[in-house]
Amino acid sequence: MAMMKAAVFVEPGRIVLDDKPMPDVGPQDALIRVTTTTICGTDIHILKGEYPVERGLTIGHEPVGVIGKLGSGVRGYREGQRVIAGAITPSGWSTACLCGCGSQDGAGTEHGWKAMGGWRFGNTIDGCQAEYVLVPDAMANLAPVPDSLSDEQVLMCPDIMSTGFSGAESAGVRMGDTVAVFAQGPIGLCATAGARLSGASIVIGVDRLANRLAIATRMGADHVIDASKVDAVEEIMRLTDGRGVDVAIEALGTQQTFAACLR
Repeated sequence: MAMMKAAVFVEPGRIVLDDKPMPDVGPQDALIRVTTTTICGTDIHILKGEYPVERGLTIGHEPVGVIGKLGSGVRGYREGQRVIAGAITPSGWSTACLCGCGSQDGAGTEHGWKAMGGWRFGNTIDGCQAEYVLVPDAMANLAPVPDSLSDEQVLMCPDIMSTGFSGAESAGVRMGDTVAVFAQGPIGLCATAGARLSGASIVIGVDRLANRLAIATRMGADHVIDASKVDAVEEIMRLTDGRGVDVAIEALGTQQTFAACLR
């Protein structure tokens, strides 16, 4: 039996590099040789025991790699091709997927919906912090990587970029909207770019770190607010002549930023 190295969750506080069998490839699957991956904040929560997963699970959900083997039913890709796979890997055909809610994919359930069912890598199936990862429903979950881009240049696409863009999409940003994005970390910066790409006429970035605010202007923010120096909501009201914003995107996950968005 062919074996591979993988980062395996053993118990809270303990992840080990261990040998695991190479995955078997089904008709709709793709086996990816992982060339680059990264550590997500979610992996840290798993390590600390703050998010429960099964013992023995390979963690990680942000793969860049090369197709090593394709299932017999996969079309549109070739072995040896560079690809990424999304952190969310839905079936593509469930009721949730057909409604545009792939992260709630309930393939196999009676109604086709399951809370967070689309997040499988490092959650309900083996993830990508390994030499190889099996991508289910490959035609729905792979994207080719152009030769002109390095692994490092596309590494944020499987999770961080897609999460930020999804924030702008889920918020229904429209042409002409005024949008505020609270927190300009990696996901917030991508939400800022997503709001701009969606047609927002004014994008306001909020953070407490000057270097992040500087990057926010490069990513599409018209105005930036240093929340360590001013009340962000009051400053937004000043910038909008008291009108406020059409859309507020929360990209940090704290009570303070949620409250600011609602205000």
